[in-house]
Amino acid sequence: MKYYSTNLTDSQWVLLSGILSDNRKRKHSLRDIFNAIFYLLKTGCQWRLIPGCFPNWELVYYYFTKWKNIGIIEQIHELLRDKIRKKAGKYVSPSLACIDSQSVKTTRLGGECRGFDGGKMIKGRKRHIITDTLGLLLAVVVHAANVHDSKGASDVIALLKGRFERLVKIVADGGYRGELIEKTKTAFGWILEIVLRSDHSSKFTVIPKRWVVERTFAWFESYRRLSKDFEYRTDTSEAMIQFAMIKLMLNRIKK
Repeated sequence: MKYYSTNLTDSQWVLLSGILSDNRKRKHSLRDIFNAIFYLLKTGCQWRLIPGCFPNWELVYYYFTKWKNIGIIEQIHELLRDKIRKKAGKYVSPSLACIDSQSVKTTRLGGECRGFDGGKMIKGRKRHIITDTLGLLLAVVVHAANVHDSKGASDVIALLKGRFERLVKIVADGGYRGELIEKTKTAFGWILEIVLRSDHSSKFTVIPKRWVVERTFAWFESYRRLSKDFEYRTDTSEAMIQFAMIKLMLNRIKK
């Protein structure tokens, strides 16, 4: 197997294989499958253009789709996030979260759920994410870009229900003002705190608490597959984001 900088190290694979708990004999190891997906995610290449030193692209795509559908990708992501939080001296469940969205272009083929974001002048989709104070992903929903933040946020906030018992507050920007604040309080018992920019400064200023989720979006830029939404299905887009965070967390645990 040719070495690429995106390949898993031995220590990273030990951690992943422990989560998978798979001892079956295979023609192609699952480590090679993961390496192929990480290569595609980092370089932004098409499935069919995965280098020949990896298992054939049909097999790689099969495993990616299988893991996505049965929840393996999400399970790995959740376990790694818990490890990172414990390593940082924090509880597994955060008490504070941050929410925001990012509008991105789709390809010429478009795929399902595509719209036009008039504010950003982008035709495509929105990535709606919620992170903890470390910038680690708690929930993600991808939907059409023409859906207003205050409306699209309901779906991603609902994904937190029953998962984080210590959660008290979610920080958001001005786009989430309105009935969503009361709805979040009534349905889930969480405070949706709106943090606005100062009107007295013409220069760029870092907004307390909100900069965390913006940094997470910046991390996405390290992966060319996320430079725009190349996926036909929104659940595939969400899985790609989770895979990017898995790689980021594996690198962090290694350090």
